[in-house]
Amino acid sequence: MTNRLNREKSPYLLQHAENPVDWYPWGEEAFERAAREEKPVFFSSGYSTCHWCHVMAHESFEDPDVAALMNEAFVCIKVDREERPDIDKFYMTAAQMMTGGGGWPLTILMTPDKSPFFAATYIPKDSRFGRMGLRELIPQARQAWQSRRGEISQSATKVLQLLKREEQPWSPGEPLTAALADEAYEELMSRYDEIWGGFGSPPKFPMPHQLVFLLRYGRAKGKDKAVHMAAETLRLIRAGGIWDHLGYGFHRYSTDRQWLLPHFEKMLYDQALLCLAYTEAFHITGEAVFGRTAREIIAYILRDMTAPEGGFYCAEDADSEGKEGKFYLWTEEEVENILGKEAAELIVEVYGLEREGNFVAEATGRRTGENILHRLEAAASLTSVRGITEKALEARLAEGRERLFAARERRVHPRKDDKILTDWNGLMIAALARAAAVFAEPSYYEAARRAYLFIGKKLSGSDGSLRHRWRDGEATARAFADDYAFLIWGLLECYDYSGDASFLGAARSLQAALDRRFSDETQGGYFMNADDQTDIPIRPKESFDGAIPSGNSVAFYNLIRLHRLTGEEAYAGRAGKLGRAFARLIDRNPSSHAMFMIAMTVPS
Repeated sequence: MTNRLNREKSPYLLQHAENPVDWYPWGEEAFERAAREEKPVFFSSGYSTCHWCHVMAHESFEDPDVAALMNEAFVCIKVDREERPDIDKFYMTAAQMMTGGGGWPLTILMTPDKSPFFAATYIPKDSRFGRMGLRELIPQARQAWQSRRGEISQSATKVLQLLKREEQPWSPGEPLTAALADEAYEELMSRYDEIWGGFGSPPKFPMPHQLVFLLRYGRAKGKDKAVHMAAETLRLIRAGGIWDHLGYGFHRYSTDRQWLLPHFEKMLYDQALLCLAYTEAFHITGEAVFGRTAREIIAYILRDMTAPEGGFYCAEDADSEGKEGKFYLWTEEEVENILGKEAAELIVEVYGLEREGNFVAEATGRRTGENILHRLEAAASLTSVRGITEKALEARLAEGRERLFAARERRVHPRKDDKILTDWNGLMIAALARAAAVFAEPSYYEAARRAYLFIGKKLSGSDGSLRHRWRDGEATARAFADDYAFLIWGLLECYDYSGDASFLGAARSLQAALDRRFSDETQGGYFMNADDQTDIPIRPKESFDGAIPSGNSVAFYNLIRLHRLTGEEAYAGRAGKLGRAFARLIDRNPSSHAMFMIAMTVPS
């Protein structure tokens, strides 16, 4: 048995195609049925490599009894947040407004006119630990809808009105000034973890665009502390369990302060942005570890995340064989069986393995006997104790890692989300071209160029417009502001490396399309979706940089670079208007607008 999702291309939607839940993809068919049958909509948004999305699916969406309750009470819609970031952004803003938090899977109950009235993230099947379960929630929601529909509709209308105000909170402000970069630096310094690097409390995200800002700001302003904060954070991230010490690449984020326990999914955008940060750190400090890390990220991408035609895949899953992190974890016994006792002792000592394990399962809070490889506590005196040089030690460690990697390759691999997104590919193109320039490595540029040619062939319309997603021979018609802004960034990096004027010409053409279809000519800035994309209640705009920089912040950066490259004042005018559009937001929190700060510090 399959539901309507079996006609989709998204790996995430296809994961739910055999659920007994009568899922619809996002579209008017679902909302027309909800209006006709006078039912609320159960909306669920997530992505294919999300651990807690898998948990909720296995617990509830695959359960026939829960599915029967859902099908009776709701019209159910499933959305891949990576295919439709505009929908996800709109309803995530609603969730944050209604509950004070957010995350994935995102769960929303809404009226047939798409107005939200209930929000949550992961919901267990049965109530536990003070969290209501679906089997209790659904009957209550159904009863409330039947008996208090007018009250619910009024509440949903108020939420929608608040969301509209949230998207246009203030009128444009004053032009951005360089003093904002000083404020951003002070904000980051106040939140800096002096022991373990990074900013704020767990969970800790690398936030590489903030690190690039600190590196460039520190160099431009002579602020050694700024460079130190960024460099030390990059050293510790590399040493932690968030880095894959065998196969390379970074996991999504750390659940603890010291970068040891990650959520294990690997996202293309993290690899691209961290590659840019490590490349920048090497460029500014000359430290070999930064250059080595950037090259190893690229090695991982070219080995595991590149399609035969040249585009880059989205992500690798956190789970394998139904267990989070199983692919990456080791017991001491496994290591000894593979390497032998003497070689295993060295790996155990350097990479922090423990007999009882250092991995703590998030669901239970208990150690499992398994280990994450890390070098956070590697003994500085190890070479003197063992009587060998550092070079000889690293050679022995490299041999051990290679043998462990070969053994790991025989395990069941995490699933790969093999869709190709224009915006994330734009980030990877930028990272590769920048690395090609810094490391004088033409092969990186060739990989960037091949990815761009793939986008030109598979993800571009005959009129030069972009498409957002390609998978299994099909491209979606819809593209977003991020697709244009991030690809322009990549093209400008390719132009800087190669001097090939066709890249600059393509960047200018895409910028014109971005201006034509996404610009808010009244307030300034760019909407996330185009002028003909009207299937959500509000056209959202973003200025804040989250895990990925916002399309508006990257567009600001691009416009300043285009002005300096061409001398055309129209680009400077566009940048000025864009900056003023978000000036009041940026003034309240400059460090959350890192790409704006980078553009005002040193553009390249």
